[in-house]
Amino acid sequence: MNDEKKVIDIATVRHLITTQFPKWKDLPIYPVALSGWDNKTFHLGESMLIRMPTALSYASQVEKEQQWLPKLGALLPIPISVPLAIGKPSNDYPWKWSIYQWLEGDTAAFGYIADLCDFATSLGQFLISLHRIDTKGGPLAGLHSFYRGGSLANYDSETKQAIIALKGNIDTIAATEVWKKALASTWQKPSVWVHGDISAGNLLVKNGRLSGVIDFGQLAVGDPACDLAIAWTLFNGESREAFRKTLPLDSETWARGRAWTLWKALIVAVDLTNPNNSESAQCWRIIDEVLTDHRRNN
Repeated sequence: MNDEKKVIDIATVRHLITTQFPKWKDLPIYPVALSGWDNKTFHLGESMLIRMPTALSYASQVEKEQQWLPKLGALLPIPISVPLAIGKPSNDYPWKWSIYQWLEGDTAAFGYIADLCDFATSLGQFLISLHRIDTKGGPLAGLHSFYRGGSLANYDSETKQAIIALKGNIDTIAATEVWKKALASTWQKPSVWVHGDISAGNLLVKNGRLSGVIDFGQLAVGDPACDLAIAWTLFNGESREAFRKTLPLDSETWARGRAWTLWKALIVAVDLTNPNNSESAQCWRIIDEVLTDHRRNN
């Protein structure tokens, strides 16, 4: 698969809007301040955004979002991204793309959260609602979701290599225990909807409270453990406990959630092997949170 990143500039976006959606051709177009990695995002006027996959591996997510987000959004207690239109490939851009309604709010990575415990409870309630939605016909976890909702075994080799590479920087014994314990269990209940990337950058805050959930590119049907990573990347102490108590999930699912979190932090940390590098502080903090929590629960 050719997964070379596509450079997307405003001129290209302007041409696509002008030729495919002429009714919006006079609206201003400018980059969103905090655009993601998988998709390049642009404002379209004041009330819409343009979301464009940056590589082939993300392109299959467009039609999935177009099909399912309007259905899910109608059944959820907090607003989510809902597409307004789908764009076609052209000579300038090779994949389908989307236009969404703009959701007000700052991401939780930078927005002011008034009460982290309340925020954690609200997010837990959102996930409960998501898990209760009928999954009939939904996309099973797989390559389109980067196996979010699927088995951690897909990342077994990568994780073990990262643990070896980080020897001397982390507690490799504890990290191996986290990973082995997670691989020893599977989700035993009916599959549920999973967002796939519940992270601070995909949670919106308005007036100090959770106001929206965005970026459903890794949406899938499967094991909800992958959506628990926020417990160690954003929450801690009382807020983590509030999140945990809100969700009716067993200890094995939480163990897999720790492993999903550890996997992501480890593969990032492999290239950041100086623990004193200020740019990598977040990565090392997450690893420490996961391993500490593992010891506390075992």
